[in-house]
Amino acid sequence: MALKTPETTSKIGGPLVKQFSIFMPNKVGAMLDIVKLLSTRNTHVVALTIAEQTDSAIARIVVSDPETVENIFHEHEVAFSVCEMVVVEMQEVATELAKLLAALLMAEVNMHFSYPLLTRPHGLAALALHVDDTECACSVLQGEGFKMLSQADISR
Repeated sequence: MALKTPETTSKIGGPLVKQFSIFMPNKVGAMLDIVKLLSTRNTHVVALTIAEQTDSAIARIVVSDPETVENIFHEHEVAFSVCEMVVVEMQEVATELAKLLAALLMAEVNMHFSYPLLTRPHGLAALALHVDDTECACSVLQGEGFKMLSQADISR
């Protein structure tokens, strides 16, 4: 007798979004090289932040097709790591940012870093957050009326 198990959902439909941290030399054109490499497979950067050091830089990106990007980076030996991000849609940033931060504080969820998306899914602003407890952050923010965006929401 076969055990009937529930089907899993697609990774692209979940509430978390993959972020890539790319380790690059700190030189003119390094980010352009990455963007051009991704565009060869019709994949786009939808969020970006760069932290530079004297000799190197770390670019954190959210992309339209994470599986393709992972393959590209492996094929071209690009040094990278992956983490999960919470992406929150915001209808009115000026008033909702304080509400969002207060909700995370009340839940004692630490935000390590964040940055806005370059695109505007559904015509609204969106903020990518790297937090220490994604499940708690999503639950609390949804309870406060915020909409979590999935990879499907931000992909073309």
